[in-house]
Amino acid sequence: MRIVMNPEPLGQAPEPVISPQQLSKWGDALPSQHASVSIPAGGARSPNASPFPWDDSINHKIVLWEGDIATLHVDAIVNSTNEYMNDSNTVSASIFRRAGPRLKDEIKIDVKECQTGEVKVTQGHSLPARYVIHTVGPKYNIKYQTASENTLHMCYRNILQKAKEMGLHSIAIPVVNSLKRNYPPDQGAHIALRTVRRFLERHGNSLDTVIFVVDKVDLGIYEVLLPLYFPRSKQEEDAARYQLPSDIGGPDGEPIMPDRQIRIIDNPQHTLHAEDESLSASPHLEITLGDAGTFAQMQADPDRQRLLGERPFTDPIASIIIQELEHQERYEKLLRRSKTEDLSEVSGIGCLYQSGVDRLGRPVVVFIGKWFPFNKINLDKALLYLINLLDPIVRGDYVIAYFHTLTSSNNYPSFTWLREVYNVLPYKYKKNLKAFYIIHPTFWTKMMSWWFTTFMAPAIKQKVHSLPGVEYLYSVMSPDQLEIPAFITEYDMTINGLRYFQPGAPT
Repeated sequence: MRIVMNPEPLGQAPEPVISPQQLSKWGDALPSQHASVSIPAGGARSPNASPFPWDDSINHKIVLWEGDIATLHVDAIVNSTNEYMNDSNTVSASIFRRAGPRLKDEIKIDVKECQTGEVKVTQGHSLPARYVIHTVGPKYNIKYQTASENTLHMCYRNILQKAKEMGLHSIAIPVVNSLKRNYPPDQGAHIALRTVRRFLERHGNSLDTVIFVVDKVDLGIYEVLLPLYFPRSKQEEDAARYQLPSDIGGPDGEPIMPDRQIRIIDNPQHTLHAEDESLSASPHLEITLGDAGTFAQMQADPDRQRLLGERPFTDPIASIIIQELEHQERYEKLLRRSKTEDLSEVSGIGCLYQSGVDRLGRPVVVFIGKWFPFNKINLDKALLYLINLLDPIVRGDYVIAYFHTLTSSNNYPSFTWLREVYNVLPYKYKKNLKAFYIIHPTFWTKMMSWWFTTFMAPAIKQKVHSLPGVEYLYSVMSPDQLEIPAFITEYDMTINGLRYFQPGAPT
């Protein structure tokens, strides 16, 4: 065993050194009880196949730990840094401070810089770790989402590959994606966990320990997502199939975009007429129509579209495209209006606002039903305010919490207005909505949500959940992230009492 000597200034106690043996392995932790997980009939995934099966040997290589990465006595720690490799964040500052000035000298003389997605290796110097593997995470832009995801995957992949090439057996990896670079924490966690899982499946003999080092913000996200990629029981494996994102990556965990895959087809002109006749049965075409066709979303084979070029306007597909363009143009006009008109009449009511994030880092939008005066408010301005508030939020995943507490018939929106709003909002609102929670539901809300999601909005049917009390939200978001009026908590206590929710108990 190597003896580590860390010189400390006089008068200061030496910082502790933590070995992997002192940390709890993921495989030793008890499986969680997902009481809130409901597996729909004919769910999203086949009940006969699991993309990430239960593997106890892999689970005992994984550690989830909240702490200072610079104190770990492992073969290598990872420094998530910037292109100039300076101490620009908390993790880097801790590593540079403990490593001493020789680390900066080595970088300045031998390494100099590190490009986004690359890895560079330096000695650990005064650190307990033998080496430091430096990497630079990508900046996130929704316009270049695919590039950002692939670059982040390459960061994690290159880290693990470098450790394998160097014959290392233990490595500590912090969260490479950064909020400073606008990367959504939950999306980054999915890529990190998926990449590590696939690497260990292929090269598990090369690594004995992989430590995910997180802070308080990311701890909840990783606690929720780890069972999806590293299930600790058959029950967790079964539940994970229905909670995993649609993109579970390629053989190495890399993101796969269906419209970027190469397709080899016959001469499209030869099959054009045959395809037109059986267009509705084509596996590459999916059309979702809202009420009276006011909202349409089409996803066809992009390569075939590029090859065929323009289609006649008499073509039904061209008609749908025109409808979609008109719908998008209408929304853009409303968005521009929302940024120029005076909406203080609606914003001052305070019935719709963002309240923190959930345990996966997704924004939580709160709607207070009692404060929504449907019969008195200007509904046009209400729609504009909704668009103005939600447009920047819905570019990524988000959730909605609707509080039906103490509402009356004056607060109930009409089906006609709800249908209009649903049809006006573009596809990203439906696609990126991950959950719609109704707190303190009544018979009216249950009937309304059933009717609406069955006949008007089937795309979000599986995302709607009725919760009998406020504390049931705490399983998906931290209490300090939830800001609600006092009358809701007072009412909640009168009907449910204090501390009525026990995580893991049947709901």
